[in-house]
Amino acid sequence: MHVPDGFINAPVSVAAGVVAVGGVAVALRGARRELDDRTAPLAGLTAAFVFAAQMLNFPVASGTSGHLLGGTLAAILVGPYTAVLCMAVVLGMQALLFADGGLSALGVNITIMGLVTVVVGYGTFRLLLRVLPATRPAVTGAAFGSALVSVPASAAAFTLVYALGGTTEVPLGTVAGAMVGVHVLIGIGEALITSLTVSSVLAVRPDLVYGARGLLRRPELRTRAASGAGA
Repeated sequence: MHVPDGFINAPVSVAAGVVAVGGVAVALRGARRELDDRTAPLAGLTAAFVFAAQMLNFPVASGTSGHLLGGTLAAILVGPYTAVLCMAVVLGMQALLFADGGLSALGVNITIMGLVTVVVGYGTFRLLLRVLPATRPAVTGAAFGSALVSVPASAAAFTLVYALGGTTEVPLGTVAGAMVGVHVLIGIGEALITSLTVSSVLAVRPDLVYGARGLLRRPELRTRAASGAGA
């Protein structure tokens, strides 16, 4: 999914850069409402987890592999605005330190892998929670469904960017079919990782999951003495 240098022409790359800068600027303001002394460390851990997880590839088809995008996972754990910042930091470090995605295409990558996955994923997550019961399995299921949707949405966004400024001779129909088709499969892996991670955090600290605030209570440890006193 990382777009290399020269794959998208300069005008479209600049336009995507403007969109990315605008999105990050909005996220900087919005993150003030999401972060506090308790949740700020989780944001750092989330960015580190997404950074490490994106380095690991899993096979999805013959000769094709995929990796976690992480936008939906980050949004559910720390909030959508903070998630955009996490994704921007991760993608920026990958481009600077590992040449994973070109510097001239950084705006494109932040837009399609950061902004799109967060907006589509978290928006889908909130919509699913409106129709599902306020239970831990429902939150986990909503995490699965929203992550599953976010990956093909990101692939579709790349296809649009390619249609506007692609520099290769590959036909648009071929690019669209390959990107969306493969990323539906990658989305299944993304959904599994996202739901398992969210479920694990919910099991021990539901109060730290931004997307579940107000829905679930932190589990309480009850001793036999306390139970007897209550009786």
